Amino acid sequence: MASQSIPRDPLQPAERVSGQKQDVWSIVNAAAAASPVQPIVNMGQGFFGYNPPPFVIDAAKRALDQVECNQYSPTRGRPRLKKALAAAYSPFFNRQLDPDTEITISTGANEGMLCAFMAFVEPGDEVILFEPFFDQYSPNIEMAGGAIKYVPFHPPARGDWEVASAGEWTVDIEELRKAITPKTRMMVLNSPHNPVGKVFTREELLEIGNLCVEHSILILSDEVYDALYYKPFTRIATLSPAIDRLTLSVGSAGKSFYATGWRVGWLIGREHLIKYVAAAHTRICYNSPSPLQEAAAVGFEEAKDRGFWEQSKRDMSERMERFNAIWGELGLPYSVPEGGYFVMVNMKKVQMPHDYDFPSHVAERPRDFHLSWFLTKEIGVAAIPPTEFYTPAHAHMAENYLRFAFCKPNDVLDLAKERLRGLKKYIGP
Repeated sequence: MASQSIPRDPLQPAERVSGQKQDVWSIVNAAAAASPVQPIVNMGQGFFGYNPPPFVIDAAKRALDQVECNQYSPTRGRPRLKKALAAAYSPFFNRQLDPDTEITISTGANEGMLCAFMAFVEPGDEVILFEPFFDQYSPNIEMAGGAIKYVPFHPPARGDWEVASAGEWTVDIEELRKAITPKTRMMVLNSPHNPVGKVFTREELLEIGNLCVEHSILILSDEVYDALYYKPFTRIATLSPAIDRLTLSVGSAGKSFYATGWRVGWLIGREHLIKYVAAAHTRICYNSPSPLQEAAAVGFEEAKDRGFWEQSKRDMSERMERFNAIWGELGLPYSVPEGGYFVMVNMKKVQMPHDYDFPSHVAERPRDFHLSWFLTKEIGVAAIPPTEFYTPAHAHMAENYLRFAFCKPNDVLDLAKERLRGLKKYIGP
């Protein structure tokens, strides 16, 4: 008699989602719920604490009154938005971008990156990520069947005891070279960088880009913070025709106009790349929110003449300085951001009570998780442990750091600073 196979549990999830550890957001939320200090000041998540500029909000309201803006848009995006992006970005790319063939719209930058992985990564292909990395990169690559090779940023040696520039977090080019194999299909770059705040120099980008040309590796350049940089910012695609040929550049209306919930992103690249990203997007979600694409188009049409881009950088730079003043008071070193709106603060001097009762799922994680839990529960300020953005092999490099987001209103920044003064009694020499 033939043996019968055991029927598969119909509720068994796929391996791609079943093996994931508890994410950092749920841990921070649990600490917040358990804290006697309420309300918690959320300096962890990178959402803005204020609205988009009125001219963009008004454009969204007008779009909702237009019949065509409440229906499907073309899968590659609304023509008005693509034309506005081509007009805004062509000067940055030193060439005239074709809005029909070299730009495609996505449902947020994250979905756009997933589309890029789906378009070019086959099962068994390798993708190189720099650590720390935005935590959506790795599951997106794995969804496409890709394998990941990790290359760490090395934090500044003096970062434990004095303030350093985020630019001092560096990539060892020889480590990067050793990570490349015949299976390497793509490399993901993020500048300005989350969470470090580093803006890669032209020289660094040229070294990385030339390696990719040498080994025929595609470059996915996450540039969602490209409107927020405080030192010269270089786009890797502009460095040479050979690098440009391999590069997809990613942007975000949510980051540009303080509207992270709008989920409007885009990719810019040569036609031989964009057409396949657009094909993947068609099968993943077909099109992106029509009225918000229209509002983003107006944003790009009017932002320069309104002086919005320069004002946005000034405002964020002022928020950064306002918030980071607390670290000088506390004697805690940090990495001065060169772009974006996150700051990495070194908390090696913070001495938590030896007998502090951490939940087991926190106690088993690196020290920055302990710091995050302690800070949230005892001080009432939430921050993100950056080892969440590392593999276990390299997590020790960031276990004394916490990431704070300063894209918040001034009253929130001031309340956070007042709460953080409560750390003084825990800070050792």
